[in-house]
Amino acid sequence: MGELENLLGTENVKYNEPMSKHTTFKVGGIADTYITVNSKEKLLKVLELLKNEKITIIGNGSNLLVTDKGIRGIVLKYSANNCSINGKTVTVESGMTNARLANTLLKQNLAGYEFAAGIPGTIGGAIVMNAGAYGKEMKDVVESTEFIDLETNKIETLKNEEQEFEYRKSIFQNKKCIILSTTLKLEDGIKEEIEEKMKEYAEKRRSTQPLDMPSAGSTFKRGNGFITAKLIDEAGLKGYSIGGAQVSTKHAGFIVNKGNAKAKDIIELIKYIQDEIYKKFGEKIEPEIKIIGE
Repeated sequence: MGELENLLGTENVKYNEPMSKHTTFKVGGIADTYITVNSKEKLLKVLELLKNEKITIIGNGSNLLVTDKGIRGIVLKYSANNCSINGKTVTVESGMTNARLANTLLKQNLAGYEFAAGIPGTIGGAIVMNAGAYGKEMKDVVESTEFIDLETNKIETLKNEEQEFEYRKSIFQNKKCIILSTTLKLEDGIKEEIEEKMKEYAEKRRSTQPLDMPSAGSTFKRGNGFITAKLIDEAGLKGYSIGGAQVSTKHAGFIVNKGNAKAKDIIELIKYIQDEIYKKFGEKIEPEIKIIGE
């Protein structure tokens, strides 16, 4: 693996790395090798170098649960985070966080991204899951997305309509690829109004969500014709715990790590909630978070 270290720097190649350091749940076993790649040029070289290796791609780890057994092979985080603005068109590399982009756009008086300011994670992750909040989703602002197809190692671009955006879904969930950048179409705005909206959304999050405890955001997808968190609450599951995992007492749609949770506790709690909701209401609920690992 000496070539990897020469290419990326020793600080960006870690062996037997605890994935609990790289997920917002703060749980997860060991990754055999964990690498951070900060440019498209280096990424192409790394992929060529690792063409026969098993590679798992992650973003900011904010919608992710890594099992206690960890991840074999290589875990790759693409961290490139440059942004270029041309009028109302913004091209941003996938490693930039939503919060940082929202603040960058605020300074440029560009409106339309306020909804995403509080969504934890990176632009790349937000595209993959068509993240959304307060009535807007990524599909409403994305013009095109550039990615590397890992089957061919070729760089390709898809327009908005080709990305097959649905509720918390996109074409990228079924593609072996790494998102490089996305181009957004925004609107001219007034700085004070944009800032006010961002503050309003931030206050809503603070008052309704357990931001002071490790979690992966909303654990379950919205139901078809019902609000999942409401059913969990009505089932009397707020505060219910398995090991160190707990249904948040603040928001029933969140599972939180009380401080000593194992991934196994969270997985068992997800299954328990699903069973209880089906038993009591006849509704099937699906996790929004992605579970990876052995």
